[in-house]
Amino acid sequence: MTDTALAGASADSAASKRPARPSRPAAKPHGQWKVDGKTPLNANETWKQEDDGLNVRERIETIYAKEGFDAIPGQDLHGRFRWWGLYTQRKPGIDGGKTATLEPHELEDKYFMLRVRIDGGALTTEQLRVIGQISVDFARDSADLTDRQNIQLHWIRVEDIPEIWNRLEGVGLSTTEACGDVPRVILGSPVAGIAKDEIIDPTPLIAELGERFIGNPLLSNLPRKYKTAITGHPSQDVVHEINDFALVGVEHPELGIGYDLWAGGALSTNPMLGKRLGAFVKPEEAADVWLGVTSIFRDYGYRRMRTKARLKFLMADWGPEKFRQILEDEYLGYKLADGPAAPKPTTPGDHIGVHEQKDGKFFIGATPLAGRLSGSGLVKLANTLEARGSYRLRTTPHQKLVVLDVEKDQVEPLVAELDELGLSARPSVFRRGTIACTGIEYCKLAIVETKHTAATAVAELERRLGDLATSGELPQALSLHINGCPNSCARIQTADIGLKGMMLPTPDGDPSPGFQVHLGGGLASNERGEAGLGRTVRGLKVYVDDLPDYVERVVRTFVAQRAEGQTFAEWAHAADEEALQ
Repeated sequence: MTDTALAGASADSAASKRPARPSRPAAKPHGQWKVDGKTPLNANETWKQEDDGLNVRERIETIYAKEGFDAIPGQDLHGRFRWWGLYTQRKPGIDGGKTATLEPHELEDKYFMLRVRIDGGALTTEQLRVIGQISVDFARDSADLTDRQNIQLHWIRVEDIPEIWNRLEGVGLSTTEACGDVPRVILGSPVAGIAKDEIIDPTPLIAELGERFIGNPLLSNLPRKYKTAITGHPSQDVVHEINDFALVGVEHPELGIGYDLWAGGALSTNPMLGKRLGAFVKPEEAADVWLGVTSIFRDYGYRRMRTKARLKFLMADWGPEKFRQILEDEYLGYKLADGPAAPKPTTPGDHIGVHEQKDGKFFIGATPLAGRLSGSGLVKLANTLEARGSYRLRTTPHQKLVVLDVEKDQVEPLVAELDELGLSARPSVFRRGTIACTGIEYCKLAIVETKHTAATAVAELERRLGDLATSGELPQALSLHINGCPNSCARIQTADIGLKGMMLPTPDGDPSPGFQVHLGGGLASNERGEAGLGRTVRGLKVYVDDLPDYVERVVRTFVAQRAEGQTFAEWAHAADEEALQ
């Protein structure tokens, strides 16, 4: 027997004496209804099945509004209330270092944040006035414009909610499914139906989806939140790459005008960009395709762990080809045509400034400061617009407002009046590009303050970098997104400069509010051809008080080092780490 054979025999003998390896345990079920059945695998799924979140409205109106905050049980308060746009807000005076250590009941106040759902961002001045007056009467004059086209009010008492709903619904607004594990607000192009260069108007589709499916028990128990974005404008103005479902207007060479289909995008702590399915969606197919994708999420979405319950995780496991096949075979019953991708945008998607409509009138895009408004300001805005002959406006996914239907001779007077109201139609690059989430002022998840931080940074950067603006060296677009925690409501991974709130160590050992910095992210725009996530540099963190210093330093370094035609994002990804400090 050769040495090799002896070695093999010896190994076989030794192996025969070792105990057999235990078999690997079967993979735990994901809680997919179509695979694992509907038996709940966690407490959250249990209470969702026990009583639909939509049903809590009756209890709010008949019990809690009469008996007060202390009468609300936990599963309604911290769960089902969200199906009607209600979250408890943060108790004042609790610093960010305690956010992760206190229980929800220790963090929360006996007041609510109320989210008004505004599908497509479409408002009349009458609706705007009603929201503003609700704020004055019931919300301590608070009003924040979100980057999902909603308006949020604060300091809401449960006793006042029935009257608030009565006023909102009297003008065609609601808070239905503005939060919760449901189809959230549908983002739509702020210039739908009025832009001269629009490919397709998604307004009828958004209306159909709202009428058929919002508040419908068929889709009121999804694994987690579900976000939709639909645009027919070539600027791709609805941040479609970071939504669960998105349609982007395109022209098919044989089939004409329709939509390019995307699915599976979302940010938060595990960011993933949506995937093109390569499918062309005809206008008459669009509502059924939305229902099909949403139903895939309901039936196949992962429910066992909430940290894995977004559609993006299913897309990551399946891939776009399988996802499209399941959609066509199991939910549509027909094949979608292959289609082209939308071309790179040639105009900015925030619609700031003065632009001519297709009917010869004008729309004006104006920006508040990081989305911060007030109820009395909304009432004044409604009155101002009507005095200038405008009765329609839109909110945008960039915390902006777009005023519609302005006659040419009213444009400049209205621009001046908007500016007096804190809405700039000709803002600085920093005011235009800055958005901020709710932050520690009201949010129980937040670690740092955001709105005041944003306002301070914008004012300081306008002052400090005025020389670059005057010389024309300042970039024409620069996005600064400020988020109070890691969850990325302000889309930090897709900003030129994205800031994630956190507590930072200090020399004396007492943590101080600050940010982790993300650089060079962005979505498809006239500045870049496709979306990409920002770059993080180890150790690159900045204290809140030092934020203007840091942004000034990195912008001046960019101006000094950039190549001809290079954008900030391109430079940030290519630059040495030392240049980014």
